[in-house]
Amino acid sequence: MNYRHAFHAGNHADVFKHAALVTVLEHLLAKPAPFAVLDTHAGVGVYGLDSDEALRTREFEAGVGRLAGADLPAARGYLALLADLNPHGLAVYPGSPEIVRRHLREQDRLIACELHPADHAALKGRYRGDRRIAAHRRDGYEAVGALTPPAERRGLVLIDPPYEAPDEAERVVAALTAGLRRWRTGVFMAWYPIKDGAIGDMLAGAASVGAFPRTLRAELTPLPRNGTGMAGGGLIVVNAPWRLDEKLASLAERLAALLGDGMGTWSVGWVTPP
Repeated sequence: MNYRHAFHAGNHADVFKHAALVTVLEHLLAKPAPFAVLDTHAGVGVYGLDSDEALRTREFEAGVGRLAGADLPAARGYLALLADLNPHGLAVYPGSPEIVRRHLREQDRLIACELHPADHAALKGRYRGDRRIAAHRRDGYEAVGALTPPAERRGLVLIDPPYEAPDEAERVVAALTAGLRRWRTGVFMAWYPIKDGAIGDMLAGAASVGAFPRTLRAELTPLPRNGTGMAGGGLIVVNAPWRLDEKLASLAERLAALLGDGMGTWSVGWVTPP
């Protein structure tokens, strides 16, 4: 409840995570049938990079701030979205609800969950009047079990918690398991921070033991792993769309060089077979 993403918006982990999110959304848009997205930890939607919070950490400078003029064929949609949102230079950064909103058609839906009272109020106010978006002040983990499968039967569950609580990784595993029990064909994407690799290993291990369908693990670590600071971020994608492994490998390779000053590392591989 204390976590505020405004301090971290647009950092290196956001760049990889959100470029991957756009790739999954583009896959969903390839078919005319409607889809739904459940965002379990939505935040406020859009973040000002000139805010006190962003300027206090300046994490965006080593993330989205390095993308100007970048050659990223695997992230053209993400870069186009950033350019559209910032026509006069980098000033704001889109969180996951705004990224999803900009990909919704008339027939698609976003269910955005946010527990922090001030952030939920900002989220609800931002999207008031858009009938495609419902902003709930509720526990996102509980929502995975309660709100799946959606009526559309196609879509994505994005699980992107702050990992403040000591049992956060366990809650992610429980949410994935509960969601897959109810919606076996849904795409589930869970983000995790990389410090020493323990969280990613735990999530991948749970996916393997639980025989999750078609599960991909992708990591980008622009900074050295020292066991304390966040060196990078990773994704577990269940029911990963066709060729997502190739697209994320291409993306991670380029970002490792761009965000890691040539010393970044990356990996993309299947936890359970495609």
